[in-house]
Amino acid sequence: MKNRKIAPMLKAIIAAALFGASAPISKLLLGEIAPTLMASFLYLGSGIGLFLLRYFQSSDTRFRDEARLTKNDWPWIIGAVLVGGIAAPIVLMFGLKNTPASTTSLLLNFEGVATTVIAVVAFKEAVGKRIWMAVLLITMASILLSWDSSGQWGFSLGAIGVLSACVLWGIDNNFTRNVSAKDPLSIVAIKGLSAGTFSLILSIILGFPLPSFKFLLMAMVLGYFSYGLSIVLFIRAMRELGSARTSALFGTAPFVGAVLSLLLFRESQGTLFFFALPIMIIGAVFLFKEEHEHLHEHETTEHEHRHNHNDSHHTHVHSDNEIPKNGHHSHVHGHEFIIHVHEHAPDIYHRHAH
Repeated sequence: MKNRKIAPMLKAIIAAALFGASAPISKLLLGEIAPTLMASFLYLGSGIGLFLLRYFQSSDTRFRDEARLTKNDWPWIIGAVLVGGIAAPIVLMFGLKNTPASTTSLLLNFEGVATTVIAVVAFKEAVGKRIWMAVLLITMASILLSWDSSGQWGFSLGAIGVLSACVLWGIDNNFTRNVSAKDPLSIVAIKGLSAGTFSLILSIILGFPLPSFKFLLMAMVLGYFSYGLSIVLFIRAMRELGSARTSALFGTAPFVGAVLSLLLFRESQGTLFFFALPIMIIGAVFLFKEEHEHLHEHETTEHEHRHNHNDSHHTHVHSDNEIPKNGHHSHVHGHEFIIHVHEHAPDIYHRHAH
């Protein structure tokens, strides 16, 4: 089980690294691009880039290894776009208007906690003491990293707005979890194009001037990597780890931003950075060392998702002219009723009640 967890955990950490890099690099571009337009181009870059990648992959049957979206997936995707791509940024902008920057940085760390609480309460995801400890440690490390010792602290309606945005993103993460078995390129392309278009229209209405093509292109390329590929990896990690565990690992993103800021702007991290680093490492170790094993049952079901035949859940037979059994592929297949015991995470096969 631990070996099987390494790959999705690495995906979550790489996703965090790509996303964490967006803040310091965006800072270089904000002198030329208004914040609302910046958000628009980041989203559009992710959406357009992944749409083109998905289009060219579709022409090659070797890459048809992901399940296609169905009508049952659209309510979750529309909900994620409305809540996480549109509502959350608007609420955050209102919150930022009356909230000190240091307060905002601290409060934004609440997203991981919100994701975990919603996963447990609303979606009944299994979370043990180790996971709660990991979430708290990584959140604590992020708070230490973003702490401003200058005393610019304040709590107001604006701060409540920032917390509300984190809750909305937590809902978004859990909505996305429910379609994580499907093609992540399509999911993120749809979210990016929808949110980016909305932000662009809002920016035009507010009268923000468009930047030069060079800076526009730079912002979109950044969005492709930091918002597009990052979230694709995040979704793939959620398939195998669930919302809470993936969000906890994604909480390491501030460290990437801090290290990159040090390299780009020669910003000193101070003593708190070196206090926060071991705390975050300990939190990640709690995630890696988690053991979850009990007698559980799988209901008879039929669905479609990316899979191979190297595990006990996929023993169906292919005919000679179909996709090789050893490769990853996607098609509608059935699962028989089974009761067994093995170590597992709340992946797409193990979202049973406890």
